[in-house]
Amino acid sequence: MHAIDTVGIVSKPDIARGGTLVPDLLSWLEERNIRARYDEVTAKYAGRADGIPRDKVANGCQFVIVLGGDGTLLSAATAMGEQSVPLLAVNLGNLGFLTAITVDEIYPELERALRGEHRVGQRRMLRCELQRKGETIARYLALNDVVLSKQPDAPMIELEAHVDNHFVCTYRADGLIISTPTGSTAYSLSAGGPIVFPTVAAFCLTPICPHTLTNRPVIIPDSATIIIDCNVRDDGAYLNADGKIGAFLRRGDRVLFRRSQHTIKLIRPPRLLYFDVLRQKLHWGER
Repeated sequence: MHAIDTVGIVSKPDIARGGTLVPDLLSWLEERNIRARYDEVTAKYAGRADGIPRDKVANGCQFVIVLGGDGTLLSAATAMGEQSVPLLAVNLGNLGFLTAITVDEIYPELERALRGEHRVGQRRMLRCELQRKGETIARYLALNDVVLSKQPDAPMIELEAHVDNHFVCTYRADGLIISTPTGSTAYSLSAGGPIVFPTVAAFCLTPICPHTLTNRPVIIPDSATIIIDCNVRDDGAYLNADGKIGAFLRRGDRVLFRRSQHTIKLIRPPRLLYFDVLRQKLHWGER
Protein backbone atom coordinates (compact mmCIF):
# COMPACT_ATOMS: atom_id res chain seq x y z
CA MET A 1 0.00 0.00 0.00
CA HIS A 2 1.28 3.49 -0.89
CA ALA A 3 1.68 6.30 1.63
CA ILE A 4 -1.67 7.07 3.21
CA ASP A 5 -3.05 10.50 2.36
CA THR A 6 -6.76 9.76 1.76
CA VAL A 7 -9.12 7.29 3.44
CA GLY A 8 -12.82 6.64 3.09
CA ILE A 9 -15.40 6.16 5.84
CA VAL A 10 -18.70 4.29 5.55
CA SER A 11 -21.02 4.08 8.57
CA LYS A 12 -24.05 2.14 9.71
CA PRO A 13 -27.10 4.32 10.38
CA ASP A 14 -28.44 4.83 13.91
CA ILE A 15 -25.27 3.99 15.83
CA ALA A 16 -25.71 5.27 19.39
CA ARG A 17 -22.06 6.33 19.65
CA GLY A 18 -21.84 7.65 16.08
CA GLY A 19 -22.18 11.28 17.15
CA THR A 20 -18.95 11.07 19.17
CA LEU A 21 -17.04 8.32 17.37
CA VAL A 22 -17.13 9.90 13.91
CA PRO A 23 -16.08 13.45 14.91
CA ASP A 24 -13.23 12.00 16.99
CA LEU A 25 -12.10 9.84 14.07
CA LEU A 26 -12.20 12.77 11.63
CA SER A 27 -10.16 14.91 14.05
CA TRP A 28 -7.61 12.09 14.45
CA LEU A 29 -7.21 11.87 10.67
CA GLU A 30 -6.99 15.65 10.22
CA GLU A 31 -4.22 15.86 12.83
CA ARG A 32 -2.20 13.51 10.61
CA ASN A 33 -2.99 15.44 7.41
CA ILE A 34 -5.10 12.59 6.08
CA ARG A 35 -8.07 13.58 3.93
CA ALA A 36 -11.36 11.79 4.52
CA ARG A 37 -14.10 10.96 2.02
CA TYR A 38 -17.32 9.74 3.60
CA ASP A 39 -20.90 8.75 2.87
CA GLU A 40 -24.01 10.70 3.84
CA VAL A 41 -24.53 8.70 7.05
CA THR A 42 -21.02 9.51 8.26
CA ALA A 43 -21.49 13.18 7.36
CA LYS A 44 -24.68 13.29 9.42
CA TYR A 45 -22.85 11.96 12.49
CA ALA A 46 -20.24 14.69 12.01
CA GLY A 47 -22.84 17.41 11.60
CA ARG A 48 -21.69 18.08 8.05
CA ALA A 49 -23.47 18.25 4.71
CA ASP A 50 -20.66 17.13 2.42
CA GLY A 51 -21.32 13.38 2.36
CA ILE A 52 -21.12 11.59 -0.99
CA PRO A 53 -22.82 8.47 -2.41
CA ARG A 54 -21.39 5.28 -0.94
CA ASP A 55 -20.26 3.96 -4.30
CA LYS A 56 -18.05 7.06 -4.76
CA VAL A 57 -16.35 6.97 -1.35
CA ALA A 58 -13.43 4.72 -2.36
CA ASN A 59 -12.29 6.92 -5.27
CA GLY A 60 -8.69 8.00 -4.61
CA CYS A 61 -8.54 6.29 -1.19
CA GLN A 62 -5.80 3.95 0.04
CA PHE A 63 -8.35 2.15 2.22
CA VAL A 64 -11.90 2.54 3.53
CA ILE A 65 -12.92 2.39 7.21
CA VAL A 66 -16.26 0.62 7.71
CA LEU A 67 -18.06 1.46 10.96
CA GLY A 68 -20.82 -1.03 11.79
CA GLY A 69 -21.19 -4.78 11.62
CA ASP A 70 -20.96 -7.51 9.03
CA GLY A 71 -24.09 -6.18 7.30
CA THR A 72 -22.51 -2.76 6.85
CA LEU A 73 -19.37 -4.40 5.47
CA LEU A 74 -21.41 -6.45 2.97
CA SER A 75 -23.19 -3.30 1.86
CA ALA A 76 -19.87 -1.46 1.49
CA ALA A 77 -18.36 -4.36 -0.47
CA THR A 78 -21.29 -4.30 -2.89
CA ALA A 79 -21.14 -0.51 -3.24
CA MET A 80 -17.40 -0.55 -3.95
CA GLY A 81 -18.05 -2.96 -6.82
CA GLU A 82 -14.91 -3.71 -8.80
CA GLN A 83 -12.73 -1.16 -6.95
CA SER A 84 -9.78 -2.92 -5.36
CA VAL A 85 -9.58 -0.84 -2.18
CA PRO A 86 -8.87 -2.56 1.19
CA LEU A 87 -11.56 -2.29 3.85
CA LEU A 88 -10.76 -1.79 7.53
CA ALA A 89 -13.91 -3.05 9.24
CA VAL A 90 -14.75 -2.01 12.81
CA ASN A 91 -17.34 -4.05 14.71
CA LEU A 92 -19.92 -1.87 16.47
CA GLY A 93 -22.36 -4.75 16.95
CA ASN A 94 -22.31 -8.10 18.70
CA LEU A 95 -21.53 -11.02 16.37
CA GLY A 96 -19.14 -10.12 13.58
CA PHE A 97 -17.00 -12.65 11.72
CA LEU A 98 -15.76 -10.11 9.18
CA THR A 99 -15.62 -7.01 11.38
CA ALA A 100 -12.99 -8.32 13.77
CA ILE A 101 -11.62 -4.94 14.94
CA THR A 102 -13.31 -3.54 18.06
CA VAL A 103 -13.99 0.12 18.84
CA ASP A 104 -11.15 0.16 21.38
CA GLU A 105 -8.76 -1.07 18.68
CA ILE A 106 -9.57 1.52 15.99
CA TYR A 107 -6.66 3.87 16.58
CA PRO A 108 -3.97 1.24 17.29
CA GLU A 109 -4.99 -0.62 14.11
CA LEU A 110 -5.04 2.61 12.12
CA GLU A 111 -1.54 3.38 13.39
CA ARG A 112 -0.41 -0.06 12.20
CA ALA A 113 -2.00 0.53 8.81
CA LEU A 114 -0.24 3.89 8.47
CA ARG A 115 3.08 2.19 9.28
CA GLY A 116 2.37 -0.62 6.80
CA GLU A 117 2.29 -3.28 9.53
CA HIS A 118 -1.18 -4.61 8.75
CA ARG A 119 -2.25 -7.82 7.00
CA VAL A 120 -4.58 -7.77 4.00
CA GLY A 121 -6.71 -10.86 3.44
CA GLN A 122 -8.31 -11.65 0.08
CA ARG A 123 -11.93 -12.85 0.03
CA ARG A 124 -13.54 -14.41 -3.03
CA MET A 125 -16.81 -13.10 -4.40
CA LEU A 126 -19.68 -14.80 -6.22
CA ARG A 127 -21.23 -13.61 -9.49
CA CYS A 128 -24.89 -14.36 -10.10
CA GLU A 129 -26.81 -13.98 -13.35
CA LEU A 130 -30.60 -14.23 -13.54
CA GLN A 131 -31.93 -15.38 -16.92
CA ARG A 132 -35.55 -15.26 -18.06
CA LYS A 133 -36.70 -16.65 -21.42
CA GLY A 134 -33.10 -16.86 -22.58
CA GLU A 135 -32.21 -13.26 -21.70
CA THR A 136 -30.14 -11.99 -18.78
CA ILE A 137 -32.34 -9.61 -16.80
CA ALA A 138 -30.14 -9.00 -13.74
CA ARG A 139 -26.62 -9.51 -12.40
CA TYR A 140 -25.48 -9.53 -8.78
CA LEU A 141 -22.21 -9.68 -6.89
CA ALA A 142 -22.05 -11.25 -3.41
CA LEU A 143 -19.38 -11.57 -0.76
CA ASN A 144 -21.35 -13.92 1.50
CA ASP A 145 -24.08 -15.72 -0.43
CA VAL A 146 -26.98 -15.72 -2.81
CA VAL A 147 -30.21 -17.25 -1.49
CA LEU A 148 -33.15 -18.59 -3.48
CA SER A 149 -36.05 -18.88 -1.04
CA LYS A 150 -39.79 -19.34 -1.10
CA GLN A 151 -42.16 -16.59 -0.07
CA PRO A 152 -43.85 -17.03 3.34
CA ASP A 153 -47.24 -17.94 1.83
CA ALA A 154 -45.86 -20.15 -0.95
CA PRO A 155 -45.40 -23.95 -0.97
CA MET A 156 -41.94 -25.46 -1.05
CA ILE A 157 -40.08 -24.79 -4.28
CA GLU A 158 -38.31 -27.07 -6.75
CA LEU A 159 -34.83 -26.10 -7.86
CA GLU A 160 -32.99 -28.28 -10.38
CA ALA A 161 -29.25 -27.98 -9.85
CA HIS A 162 -26.39 -28.66 -12.26
CA VAL A 163 -22.67 -28.24 -11.66
CA ASP A 164 -21.06 -27.65 -15.04
CA ASN A 165 -22.74 -30.31 -17.20
CA HIS A 166 -23.49 -32.68 -14.32
CA PHE A 167 -27.00 -33.01 -12.88
CA VAL A 168 -26.88 -32.82 -9.07
CA CYS A 169 -30.51 -33.22 -8.01
CA THR A 170 -33.84 -31.46 -7.80
CA TYR A 171 -34.09 -29.78 -4.43
CA ARG A 172 -37.60 -29.68 -2.97
CA ALA A 173 -37.11 -27.31 -0.11
CA ASP A 174 -37.82 -23.91 1.36
CA GLY A 175 -34.79 -22.66 -0.54
CA LEU A 176 -31.15 -23.04 -1.46
CA ILE A 177 -28.07 -21.09 -0.32
CA ILE A 178 -25.05 -20.72 -2.58
CA SER A 179 -22.27 -19.41 -0.34
CA THR A 180 -18.64 -18.41 -0.59
CA PRO A 181 -16.15 -19.53 2.09
CA THR A 182 -16.70 -16.12 3.71
CA GLY A 183 -20.45 -16.74 3.76
CA SER A 184 -20.06 -20.22 5.25
CA THR A 185 -20.33 -18.68 8.74
CA ALA A 186 -23.52 -16.78 7.85
CA TYR A 187 -26.92 -18.15 6.73
CA SER A 188 -25.37 -21.38 5.46
CA LEU A 189 -24.06 -22.20 8.92
CA SER A 190 -27.52 -21.61 10.44
CA ALA A 191 -28.99 -24.00 7.85
CA GLY A 192 -26.53 -26.76 8.77
CA GLY A 193 -23.73 -25.99 6.32
CA PRO A 194 -20.02 -26.48 7.05
CA ILE A 195 -17.48 -23.84 8.02
CA VAL A 196 -15.10 -23.36 5.08
CA PHE A 197 -11.67 -21.79 5.59
CA PRO A 198 -11.54 -18.45 3.71
CA THR A 199 -8.73 -19.43 1.33
CA VAL A 200 -10.39 -22.67 0.15
CA ALA A 201 -11.32 -22.34 -3.53
CA ALA A 202 -14.88 -23.59 -3.15
CA PHE A 203 -18.56 -22.76 -2.99
CA CYS A 204 -21.17 -24.51 -0.87
CA LEU A 205 -24.73 -25.49 -1.83
CA THR A 206 -26.85 -25.66 1.33
CA PRO A 207 -30.56 -26.56 1.09
CA ILE A 208 -32.99 -24.86 3.47
CA CYS A 209 -35.36 -27.32 5.17
CA PRO A 210 -35.21 -29.91 2.36
CA HIS A 211 -38.13 -32.32 1.91
CA THR A 212 -35.62 -35.14 1.50
CA LEU A 213 -33.56 -35.24 4.68
CA THR A 214 -30.63 -36.84 2.86
CA ASN A 215 -30.16 -33.66 0.82
CA ARG A 216 -27.05 -32.39 2.57
CA PRO A 217 -24.74 -29.45 1.91
CA VAL A 218 -22.32 -30.01 -0.97
CA ILE A 219 -18.94 -28.31 -1.45
CA ILE A 220 -17.84 -27.80 -5.05
CA PRO A 221 -14.77 -26.13 -6.65
CA ASP A 222 -15.23 -22.45 -7.39
CA SER A 223 -13.94 -23.05 -10.91
CA ALA A 224 -17.30 -24.68 -11.70
CA THR A 225 -20.45 -23.04 -13.06
CA ILE A 226 -23.57 -23.68 -10.99
CA ILE A 227 -26.88 -23.66 -12.89
CA ILE A 228 -30.20 -23.59 -11.04
CA ASP A 229 -33.48 -24.02 -12.98
CA CYS A 230 -36.46 -22.74 -11.03
CA ASN A 231 -39.76 -24.59 -10.89
CA VAL A 232 -41.59 -22.06 -8.77
CA ARG A 233 -44.88 -20.24 -8.70
CA ASP A 234 -44.53 -16.81 -10.31
CA ASP A 235 -43.35 -14.40 -7.60
CA GLY A 236 -43.57 -17.25 -5.08
CA ALA A 237 -39.81 -17.23 -4.57
CA TYR A 238 -37.15 -14.58 -4.22
CA LEU A 239 -33.46 -14.26 -5.02
CA ASN A 240 -31.33 -12.07 -2.79
CA ALA A 241 -27.61 -11.35 -2.78
CA ASP A 242 -25.99 -10.77 0.61
CA GLY A 243 -29.45 -10.22 2.07
CA LYS A 244 -29.73 -6.78 0.47
CA ILE A 245 -30.76 -6.82 -3.17
CA GLY A 246 -32.49 -9.24 -5.49
CA ALA A 247 -35.60 -10.08 -7.52
CA PHE A 248 -38.73 -12.19 -7.50
CA LEU A 249 -38.42 -15.44 -9.43
CA ARG A 250 -40.79 -16.86 -12.03
CA ARG A 251 -41.38 -20.36 -13.33
CA GLY A 252 -38.69 -21.29 -15.84
CA ASP A 253 -36.10 -18.80 -14.61
CA ARG A 254 -32.48 -19.93 -14.72
CA VAL A 255 -29.80 -18.67 -12.32
CA LEU A 256 -26.09 -19.04 -13.09
CA PHE A 257 -23.33 -18.74 -10.50
CA ARG A 258 -19.63 -18.29 -11.18
CA ARG A 259 -16.57 -17.13 -9.30
CA SER A 260 -15.98 -13.40 -9.69
CA GLN A 261 -12.56 -12.27 -10.84
CA HIS A 262 -12.92 -9.51 -8.25
CA THR A 263 -11.91 -10.08 -4.62
CA ILE A 264 -12.52 -8.03 -1.50
CA LYS A 265 -9.45 -6.99 0.48
CA LEU A 266 -9.89 -6.95 4.26
CA ILE A 267 -7.37 -5.33 6.59
CA ARG A 268 -6.91 -7.76 9.48
CA PRO A 269 -5.22 -7.26 12.86
CA PRO A 270 -1.80 -9.01 12.80
CA ARG A 271 -2.55 -10.79 16.07
CA LEU A 272 -5.96 -12.17 15.05
CA LEU A 273 -6.11 -15.35 12.94
CA TYR A 274 -9.20 -17.10 11.55
CA PHE A 275 -9.49 -19.73 14.26
CA ASP A 276 -9.11 -17.03 16.89
CA VAL A 277 -12.23 -15.40 15.45
CA LEU A 278 -14.14 -18.71 15.42
CA ARG A 279 -13.26 -19.43 19.05
CA GLN A 280 -14.27 -15.95 20.08
CA LYS A 281 -17.50 -15.68 18.10
CA LEU A 282 -18.72 -19.28 18.46
CA HIS A 283 -17.49 -19.70 22.03
CA TRP A 284 -15.45 -22.78 21.23
CA GLY A 285 -13.45 -24.30 24.08
CA GLU A 286 -9.97 -22.95 24.73
CA ARG A 287 -6.95 -25.20 25.18
